[in-house]
Amino acid sequence: MKKKFKYLFILFCLLNNFNISYSNENFFKEGMSLFDKKKYEDAKFMFERSIVFDPKNLNSYLYLAKIYNIENDQKKEEKNLETVLLIEPNNEEAILMTMKIALKKSNYSKVKELSETFNKVCKELCKENKLILETLKNIEPKNNES
Repeated sequence: MKKKFKYLFILFCLLNNFNISYSNENFFKEGMSLFDKKKYEDAKFMFERSIVFDPKNLNSYLYLAKIYNIENDQKKEEKNLETVLLIEPNNEEAILMTMKIALKKSNYSKVKELSETFNKVCKELCKENKLILETLKNIEPKNNES
């Protein structure tokens, strides 16, 4: 009797764990689908549900940051980008988005610092860094003239 109970308990735990993993993946996929359809409020809800099941799902945080960028909620965008960079410090998309925020805030030293990190990790978005640095060059002389 104890053996049967033990096997049932193990089976229950395995199925429950599989269910949680499956649910998390479904929430993220559904969130992506909604994001692509520009249904940002619904996508936000799905990404948040995904995070409940997997707090280290950096893609959910990244897409939440993108949604907050679209909604012009810079504080929440930054918070989610910081979380992405805590989980994966070399995430080039998160670094790039953080550089753009720093540029908007006129935090040029942070832009330069992030740019150095970005140059080390960049694989796909390298052109973006060059554009930001060119923008920075155009802005800095104006600041030095004052």
